[in-house]
Amino acid sequence: MADMTSQDMATKLLAAGFERSSPSASELSDPIADTPMVVTLEQLRPYDHDPRMKRNSAYEEIKASIRERGLDASPAITRRPGAQHYIIRNGGNTRLAILRELWSETKDERFFRISCLFRPWPERGEIIALTGHLAENELRGGLTFIERALGVEKARGFYEQESGAALSQSELARRLAADGYPVQQSHISRMSDAVRYLLPAIPTVLYAGLGRHQIERLAVMRKSCERIWEHRAKGKTVPLDFESFFQEALSQFDTQVEEFSWQRVQDELIGQMSDLLDVDYDVLSLDLNDSDRRQRALASEPTPMESPATLPAPATAPSSAAETPPTASAPLSAQPVSPPAVSSPTRASIASANDANADDAERLREHIISPAPTTERLQSIQRMVADQLGDALPPEFSANVLQSIPVQAGGLYPISDVWYIDPGLDTPDRLRIHIEQFAREIADEAGVADCVQASSDGIGFHCAEWQESLPVAARAVVHLLRILSGQPIAVPEPDDERLAAHLPMLLHGNGQQAPGLSDTALVKLFRLLRLARRLVELDLDKPSRGA
Repeated sequence: MADMTSQDMATKLLAAGFERSSPSASELSDPIADTPMVVTLEQLRPYDHDPRMKRNSAYEEIKASIRERGLDASPAITRRPGAQHYIIRNGGNTRLAILRELWSETKDERFFRISCLFRPWPERGEIIALTGHLAENELRGGLTFIERALGVEKARGFYEQESGAALSQSELARRLAADGYPVQQSHISRMSDAVRYLLPAIPTVLYAGLGRHQIERLAVMRKSCERIWEHRAKGKTVPLDFESFFQEALSQFDTQVEEFSWQRVQDELIGQMSDLLDVDYDVLSLDLNDSDRRQRALASEPTPMESPATLPAPATAPSSAAETPPTASAPLSAQPVSPPAVSSPTRASIASANDANADDAERLREHIISPAPTTERLQSIQRMVADQLGDALPPEFSANVLQSIPVQAGGLYPISDVWYIDPGLDTPDRLRIHIEQFAREIADEAGVADCVQASSDGIGFHCAEWQESLPVAARAVVHLLRILSGQPIAVPEPDDERLAAHLPMLLHGNGQQAPGLSDTALVKLFRLLRLARRLVELDLDKPSRGA
């Protein structure tokens, strides 16, 4: 066989038999593990469900830093299955917008091609991406309350799509915490109210950054006005329903956030309700505020709670915080105030100190059901262990009572202490009013608030008969309230309506079929029971007092 020349070998290698017969891939698939890669601005898009609506307040500072130093922290990217473009995975939309601006202004290549870490799209991709953006935005500049609320509502939609069932607020809070974005259930309730009732009327104010405390006041005010409207509008011809009235009245205040005042909103609501319902302004104002104490609680600026370590000890010289015992409706400013610089104590100051100590001692006694003694040695060991492990010490009982915030729940009568009963509330008539309101709010959560009716005897309320078409959970709530009110049941209830079957479901839920009472409703139930027990004590004391 003749030797093959290089030309012959090349010809054979290029022959048809060596051509690729299988189809060629038009593009490579995404990596299946975290992979560094370089992408261009043309390949990258912002995350389309980003909760941030307004521009980052630190936008110009971030832009100046990137212009001078380049992109120190490149955002992580990902891509939905089958999508054409990469997206920001968890936080980085602001940096992407700045890079686009800088590329447009300078045409500098370092702003066009960026090194990123690609992370594969996970099985629960939409939920992981959204909660990641929520958490990252909180760390890098914060979100307004309404942006956070819209993000949580979007997450609710993803969770319900994932599970195929509606979620209670407590279950939504649990899932958000499990995915790295913890939100209290009470905050979720306020967020839902803000999106549903406030955002359509005052979007400008909310997006401009109206704070959580103002929004909470508006939400409580709306619920109070709705209850008054339902009570006062019975038997009258009113040209519009409450929701339309509230939206129209509130929309007048959609101006700059600096000019917004909830007091002006309250005044306008009362004024228009007075005209529409033909009720005196002062009567409606009293209905809304309920008492001077409630009015002061609404008007006072909320103050953040400090840790027990910053509070003055009960046995020390009195400060301004110690001179006025905390109430169950007004938040306590825990910042210690320095005592006045005087050469010697006066009789007035000594008397004030004695009164404050007496009030503190009385408050301690009112909270002690059964004493739980401890020793200095045990407390010393607890402090030592906590210091070594970096744990927080459990709050001291005496200091925690004086702070008076064991649990908290909003409503017409906000609960800041389940057990303590303020002296101004400690009368049968006042107790019945509060008990009836808590029963109504518990029933309102189940959509059966109309079943609760005020009563001047008993514990302050009774329940009307329910409709058979009500869901089981709603009937269970009504059944529980009927039992608590002491109403006799003329006809025996069917087996599936017995309280023995309902009580476990109400108190700890039964999955998605019957989620049970929310945390807020449970706190209100505890408060209702505490007030009812006190009301019974007062009623039992009446004969002996009259003798």
